[in-house]
Amino acid sequence: MARTGTDTRTAQDQSLTTRLPGGPRAGQTVGAVVLSLSPVCIELSGAAAGTASVYRCLLCVPVLVLLSLPEHRREGPPPRRQLLYGVAGGALFAGDMLLWSKAITEVGAGLSTVLVNVQVVLVPLLAWAVDREHVPRRFLLWLPPLCAGVVLTGGLFEQGASGSDPTAGTVHAVLAALSYSGFLFLLRRGGFEGHVVTTYTVVVVSATVFSALGGWAWGALDLTPPAAALGWLAVAAVSSGMIGWLLVALNSPHLPSHVGAVLLLLTPVGALVLGAAVLGERPTVAQWGGCALILVSAYATVTSRRRT
Repeated sequence: MARTGTDTRTAQDQSLTTRLPGGPRAGQTVGAVVLSLSPVCIELSGAAAGTASVYRCLLCVPVLVLLSLPEHRREGPPPRRQLLYGVAGGALFAGDMLLWSKAITEVGAGLSTVLVNVQVVLVPLLAWAVDREHVPRRFLLWLPPLCAGVVLTGGLFEQGASGSDPTAGTVHAVLAALSYSGFLFLLRRGGFEGHVVTTYTVVVVSATVFSALGGWAWGALDLTPPAAALGWLAVAAVSSGMIGWLLVALNSPHLPSHVGAVLLLLTPVGALVLGAAVLGERPTVAQWGGCALILVSAYATVTSRRRT
């Protein structure tokens, strides 16, 4: 029989998630929306990719360690397999952050954003290939409108393949998409057997280490950023590390993979709205149309009355 998140959850982990207001779908939705704060904070910080990646993870490690202590006392140490999921997931998350930042300057924000968000296809495919999870017909029918919405929201038709090195940028964006998809898959899988907060803490510690190594290798790491930059990175750490991704880690194991992936498309939508409100950016009509298309498609996919 195929192994799924529903089959392998522990009773305690399930009760933790069902106590969240609105259940797993609402928790994943809130997490995705909160994650949209992070790009704005990083933009306001002016920090290089390596610096931003390291500090948005490092600053939330002490709080996550404290949050994981009750779980560790209650359930004991996590299995070695989950620790490996955490280390590998952190490495992939660091790779995604660094590669995507690199791709933005090489190929433009539009195309890099579009390529990274192909996770909406790759994560369900991974779940199908590895866990034999069923991919429902409703998701496949709404996938073209979802992808069209991502393309329009990324402003691809307005920006094209702009940037310093479109070829290298495309390669880096594709690698970032693969890293992001692998990270989401492992983050979800690491919550199947309890120890969710502990495993997530391992993810963040691993991402801190690998971000530091990658940032140093690319010459994009400043260990003593200005106080103003550090303040914005602290806000990014709270919004993404302590709230956003923790909510995703808690809720994604209790959702079908396609539902979790679709809900995470609310992050680029929220980032576009916040960019207009906070940074004074001016999205085009096509980008607003792309946001609307994502929202409509996500609602139609996630609120299916049939069990999938």
